[in-house]
Amino acid sequence: MTRQRSSRTRRTAPSSKEPSRGKLRIIGGRFRRRLLPVADSPGLRPTPDRVRETLFNWLAFDLAGRHVLDLFAGTGALGLEALSRGAERARFVESNAGVARLIEANLATLGATGQVVVRDALDFLGEPATPFDVVFLDPPFRRELASPACDLLERRGWLADDALIYVETEAELPPQVPGCWMLHREVKAGDSHGRLYRRCPSASGDAC
Repeated sequence: MTRQRSSRTRRTAPSSKEPSRGKLRIIGGRFRRRLLPVADSPGLRPTPDRVRETLFNWLAFDLAGRHVLDLFAGTGALGLEALSRGAERARFVESNAGVARLIEANLATLGATGQVVVRDALDFLGEPATPFDVVFLDPPFRRELASPACDLLERRGWLADDALIYVETEAELPPQVPGCWMLHREVKAGDSHGRLYRRCPSASGDAC
């Protein structure tokens, strides 16, 4: 198994609103305010609270009963937050086995429905696909993984017709996305830039 640095690495200074290192706080929904342990892995920490809060405010009416895919899952913060806010199930893809085991433990603690896959995300996306309604894509920075992952999500059939895809990259390197992904919202935080796309095949002249 090839190990890689988790997708939840950040270089921004900690905020007073964020939990202490080693803890993940669920912000909203049925698991609101629950504190969960984070694996002791170099560079691993949850996506900042303020970024998650902004993202899930955007997704407020688009999560109930949905199937969610959390790629480069790291702490699983985004998938766990989605489950807390009404997603029916989530699949987490994380290449570090120890980090993945803690996601499984946190799912069990919450009594939430989810599957954890220990595998490189790009290899995983090469498998036969099951379409997902919401996808979180937050790969390690400076490794040029976002654009290939976006391409595989589209070409391999991982997306429902009206899927929402959240892509977080370093601010200076916007991802290349399929022509039928329409930018819906975006947020900047430190050296990262988050973009929420909606898949709209009928709205684009480009093939998807």
